[in-house]
Amino acid sequence: MDLTAFRIVDPASEPARVAMTHYFEGLRAVFPQGFDVDAALDAATTAYTGDRGLFVVSGADDAPAACGALTWLDDDRAEVKRMWVDPAHRGKGVASALLAHLESLALQGGRSTVVLDTNGALTPAIALYDRHGYERIERYNDNPDAELWFAKRLR
Repeated sequence: MDLTAFRIVDPASEPARVAMTHYFEGLRAVFPQGFDVDAALDAATTAYTGDRGLFVVSGADDAPAACGALTWLDDDRAEVKRMWVDPAHRGKGVASALLAHLESLALQGGRSTVVLDTNGALTPAIALYDRHGYERIERYNDNPDAELWFAKRLR
């Protein structure tokens, strides 16, 4: 199975919920303050739909290999959210392919800039963003779990 064959799905679908549950449980394990998996899952199932954004997964429906989302912040910016790759598939280029796919979807959605936030405990994610040309910016949102903010101009 091609783990870089991403498809847009409803964030309330089974593959999306399974992937996000794994993602949120991973956050709970590394955030010193913990993370409310149930509240995050409830919020995420409606956050990336319709004119608000989109959600993508790869892998089998019952065992997703990766996921990620975009939210449309305004006419120029999309925000990358919920990037996760199953630990069994890390180190194989899936995260880079996922990020490139989300950037492509942002361009298709008419956005020329992508932004994102992350927590300092997520060092592999920070390294990924650095490798792919993201620049650190000032805080642009009120996410209480975020410690770093990034942006990348796409065109």
